[in-house]
Amino acid sequence: MSQQMQDIVQNLTGRFNLRSTQFRDQISLTVGPEQIVVVCRALREEFGFERLAGETAVDYWPQQAPRFHVVYQLYSLRANLRLELRVPLAGQTPQIPTIESVYPNANWYEREVWDMFGIRFEGHSDLRRILMPADWAGHPLRKDYPLGYEEVRFSFNPEVDERKPHPKD
Repeated sequence: MSQQMQDIVQNLTGRFNLRSTQFRDQISLTVGPEQIVVVCRALREEFGFERLAGETAVDYWPQQAPRFHVVYQLYSLRANLRLELRVPLAGQTPQIPTIESVYPNANWYEREVWDMFGIRFEGHSDLRRILMPADWAGHPLRKDYPLGYEEVRFSFNPEVDERKPHPKD
């Protein structure tokens, strides 16, 4: 980890009481949902993380507390630094404030997370489905979402059957 990144992490963990972890030179800060907007604003305005490179979620079902993590990938073009923010959320109807006011491109990312995981972004300007049809029921990337598929049936192939080893009787 570079000295610049160490200073940023030390500043943020001290000021906002965050937890930091490191895995393979990737720094991750765990942020409470009530702090996400101010932490993102500080990262953009004070530390030069001017780009929201990605935003997604993870479902840890059947674990309920926290069941979800909203994951933000931030990037500083000037310093060539990457930082991950993770916001743990519990329950069946998780909510988190939107960061549209800090990173306008969060609009589409948050719509996708809402559509796929059902995580509601409070204050979002246009929270509606973006990938699934408007009348779709449920959120397909939740691990408890019913699959509803038919088992694939394979046709008989004599060439494969001839080469396939069989157990001895």
